[in-house]
Amino acid sequence: MIKNAPPWDRRQQVLCKVCRYLEGFTPQGHEYGFVLGCLFDEFACVSVETHGRMNREFSCLVGKIETARYSDFTGHPHIFQTGNTSRRELNMLKKRFKNVLRIGVCSVLASMVIGLGTGSAMAEKVLRVAPHADLKNLDPIWTTAYITRNHGYMVYDTLIAMDSNLKPQPQMLEGWKVSADGLTYTFTLRDGLAWHDGAPVTSADCIASIQRWGKRDGMGQKLAKFTASWTANDDKTFTLKLNEPYGLVLDSLGKISSNVPFMMPERLAKTDAFEPVPEIIGSGPFVFDKDAYMPGAKVVYQKNTNYKPRSEPASYAAGGKVVHVDRVEWLYIPDPATTMNALIAGEIDFWETPSPDLVPGMEGNPDITIKVIDPLGTQGWLRPNHLNPPFDNPKARQALLHMVKQADYLQAIIGDEKFWRTCGAYFMCDTPLDTDVGAGPLMNQDLEEASRLLKEGGYNGETLILMDPTDIPVLHGASLVTAQMLRKIGAKVEVQAMDWSTLTSRRAETKSIADGGWNIFHTYSTGADVGPAHREHRRLRWLR
Repeated sequence: MIKNAPPWDRRQQVLCKVCRYLEGFTPQGHEYGFVLGCLFDEFACVSVETHGRMNREFSCLVGKIETARYSDFTGHPHIFQTGNTSRRELNMLKKRFKNVLRIGVCSVLASMVIGLGTGSAMAEKVLRVAPHADLKNLDPIWTTAYITRNHGYMVYDTLIAMDSNLKPQPQMLEGWKVSADGLTYTFTLRDGLAWHDGAPVTSADCIASIQRWGKRDGMGQKLAKFTASWTANDDKTFTLKLNEPYGLVLDSLGKISSNVPFMMPERLAKTDAFEPVPEIIGSGPFVFDKDAYMPGAKVVYQKNTNYKPRSEPASYAAGGKVVHVDRVEWLYIPDPATTMNALIAGEIDFWETPSPDLVPGMEGNPDITIKVIDPLGTQGWLRPNHLNPPFDNPKARQALLHMVKQADYLQAIIGDEKFWRTCGAYFMCDTPLDTDVGAGPLMNQDLEEASRLLKEGGYNGETLILMDPTDIPVLHGASLVTAQMLRKIGAKVEVQAMDWSTLTSRRAETKSIADGGWNIFHTYSTGADVGPAHREHRRLRWLR
């Protein structure tokens, strides 16, 4: 795919083409992609380290051919904009550099920024992404929202990270030692770690961060049950003592999805785990620009010029996070059609989760690449509120099992059957935890039984509150199907439209319906959220 230089400046040939796709599987679902990019001038071309077994090669012709590789891990159709800079940027560059255009952009982005290769540039390099949701909640320990987790990977770092084989590797750590009896872990921080405010990273910071995370996250809570003590030996080493051997210590500290055990300064990690931190200070490759932050519109991350990446090649979440962009902008555009037009116009470089109904109309565009990579995909959920009637009664919750017909949901929200399949396994199909035991009601819709169970569960005709995140197309579509099905089994439903960030704040509340509470919302999870057994299966699968 070659896009010719714009007619208003044919003197400056900036060409970018997709060479080929290399077949292979990649780990994790769409929420675990990485924002990668390549910026080219007429002297050099970025070489991006690969982050998995699916590589895509791009060639850019700017005086000579160079190659940049990238990898992403995606589960939904992801859309990439390739080609020249926009007219507005072109004019800016002309003016700034006396009409000498030396930079073309070929950017490839997915959900989380991890790292870029080497390259040179003459102007500020900006990567622009339309994320899947608005970022309103900034603390990745306080919420499990994927958009906040992705934000966390921009700003923070982790002690341990998973490589492309899903094996724990040291990240902020130089390494660790485990005693012969398996009860003592000694961790050593690597040199050169500093917070964005300039203070050095210490053992006390890490212990406080782990303890705060352990109060909110499931794996963290489990680790805490096996923990006898955490001790800071000095500023760079600290020790975990267990009350009995526990095989998931490294898996827990290297957990790759919500809630990720991100490290924070001790003064912030002392914040109540059930309250958001008052300041966003990490040690990661980007600095959160609080002055440029506009909820509902824009999030800006500036390159952390003091960040010292690891020396190893980047490998999934592990390895060197070498950044070669000056700024990353998340531009929130709630309307899918507007987002599509912005992508086509070159105003954004990447659309994280395109509306499925718009994908067919873009498949023939030579400047847009659409690819589905993750073979496991994601799993949709209908989440009832167990605190409020009628779903505080198990029979009412059982009614939902009989009400659901997976194919109706998937057809409505995705459409093309090549992008979905039904599955009765709670822990996803094709994994060691795959079982259809007990899946009968879920896989065999029975509206009469659903209606009967709803009444037996105490439903008396009250209005059910269904929260609908209209800015996430797949969840919005699922909400509409659920509203229709609930009405079919005799329930009154009020669909309350809101954006996803509002929903994630409201779902944490325990209010009654009369005081503004809720009954149902939809969400989804990806493979890494399932657990270590699932990850081990996938690790072996990729190595075959």
